[in-house]
Amino acid sequence: MRSVVEMIEAERPCLEVATQLQAVESAIRNAKQALIHDHLDHCLDADSSEHDRAELKAITRFL
Repeated sequence: MRSVVEMIEAERPCLEVATQLQAVESAIRNAKQALIHDHLDHCLDADSSEHDRAELKAITRFL
């Protein structure tokens, strides 16, 4: 993200900045999905408690 700010400050062409912003958004989206799916794998074991199920329900809002 810092590099995008530097690009804006350096008055780089809008298309280049937009392309970099798209790449940042994609990287964040992928990281979020990986984190959520990893967490879901740990929550979906056979010994899930009521708290685990409530947490699972809450986290699915971010999918």
